[in-house]
Amino acid sequence: MKRVFLIVTIFLHVVVYSQVTYQNPVIPGFYSDPSVCRVGDDYYMVHSSFGYFPGVPIFHSKNLVDWQQIGYALTRKEQLPLEKAGVTMGIFAPTIRYHDGLFYMITTNITSKGTFYVTAKDPAGEWSNPIWTEVQGIDPSLFFDEDGKVYVTSTVNWGPNPNKGIHLSEIDNKTGKLLTTPKNIWTGTGARFAEGPHLYKKDGWYYLMIAEGGTEYGHKVAIARSKYIDGPYLSNPANPILTHINANAETSPIQGVGHGDLVQTQDSSWFMIAHAFRHLNSHQILGRETFLAPVRWDRNAWPVVNGDGTVSFKMEASSLPGPVLQKTSSQKEDFNEKKLGFEWNYLNNPNEANYSLTARKGYLRLMGSDSSLHQLPDVTFVGRRQQHFDFGATTQLDFNPKKPNEEAGITLFKDISYHYDLSVKNIDGKRVLVLTYNLGRIHHTEKEVLLQDGPIQLKITGTEEYYAFEYAQGDHSFQKIGGVDTRFLSSETAGGFTGVYIGLYATGNGQKSQSPADFDWFTYGPKQL
Repeated sequence: MKRVFLIVTIFLHVVVYSQVTYQNPVIPGFYSDPSVCRVGDDYYMVHSSFGYFPGVPIFHSKNLVDWQQIGYALTRKEQLPLEKAGVTMGIFAPTIRYHDGLFYMITTNITSKGTFYVTAKDPAGEWSNPIWTEVQGIDPSLFFDEDGKVYVTSTVNWGPNPNKGIHLSEIDNKTGKLLTTPKNIWTGTGARFAEGPHLYKKDGWYYLMIAEGGTEYGHKVAIARSKYIDGPYLSNPANPILTHINANAETSPIQGVGHGDLVQTQDSSWFMIAHAFRHLNSHQILGRETFLAPVRWDRNAWPVVNGDGTVSFKMEASSLPGPVLQKTSSQKEDFNEKKLGFEWNYLNNPNEANYSLTARKGYLRLMGSDSSLHQLPDVTFVGRRQQHFDFGATTQLDFNPKKPNEEAGITLFKDISYHYDLSVKNIDGKRVLVLTYNLGRIHHTEKEVLLQDGPIQLKITGTEEYYAFEYAQGDHSFQKIGGVDTRFLSSETAGGFTGVYIGLYATGNGQKSQSPADFDWFTYGPKQL
């Protein structure tokens, strides 16, 4: 009896203490609508990019927790025309899949021609030109069945369309041609906006997983299954399988949980990636971030996410594909390379003539177009995501505007109507530093400071509730010029569903600028640098 008790004790000890831990979000900042696939020991993930260029960032991991960006799927204008995209249009909800030696990324450019996919043998790129399809709706996903047939699921969920729901079509994956008429195979559980479909096959069942409730506080993940790919699909009686709208997570700082994708590891364990946002007193500024949760999926059973259908910051799993590091990295950019790093994005398609890393060695040179941060396209802007509440971002700018229309500086940018700008201008023939708050129809100049000759350092620090703006010249220490609440750049205030960007910009405000804005370096990191 004692021996049995000892064996049971040892077993329980192994079960309890063999758990591995990791922190969510696994990719912080505005990386929404994640999709994942595994190829051997490698994992690849893609995200929506909306009106930013290049499009569809691609990440690689060995353990599902530590992710490193390796490129973009859409790097050329012929792949990604964004003239009509604004900030929140453009590329919606991509899916990445691998089949027969080839990677596929399918998505929708909702402001130009619709649904397409690109392919690559190496996910780091280059990817092919678009293969366009007649698939209707958004959030397309590819499924390669065992019999060699290829299907696309997509979402039709807007307007008075009586055929709302998840549609299925067989396609020719070489040409994108539809081989069958789209069929509505599931309308979801009754929540609004059934979207983000992904198909899986397990134990002879086709499982259709979707997002519902809208990508806000009511977001959720639901699943159904069928013995036949075109249905009928039976809804899981325990739906939703992931959400924070229920009592067990309604007070969590993590909300808007949804839009999941499933992946099976080498040891047959299952995980779900999904997006969610971290809210602060009912506002969120970082956008929808990428979270990871373990999934228990027994044979012939429904998947159970993290035991209770929620996610948390500190997570436990019985195993991960590799050891976890989760180092927080900082960005230190000296602009000495031939290309900008993967952190950087442009607003819409850039006019390459207005950007140079060679015009002045060791500097990023921006030439202002006639567009400004208040209008798109063709604004001269390059930025990176704010990924932490507590952060510091600093740059050094050498800019001598000759005309009163010329302006350059650093911005906290939500969209063209909501941004905070710390910029150098020519006012009455003098070089002046100006801090401006742009809040919809409100344009407020907080302060103007007369500058000395020479370069100027511009600094932004952030906390959960407050952004502070500082500057320094020569040997002088930083001086604060102003500060403002973060909530005015939140989705709850400004609308939309993108996160805040920290951008470097130049503009001629209605005319092309003749004065170059030279940025010597840029740093970003959690806490203050």
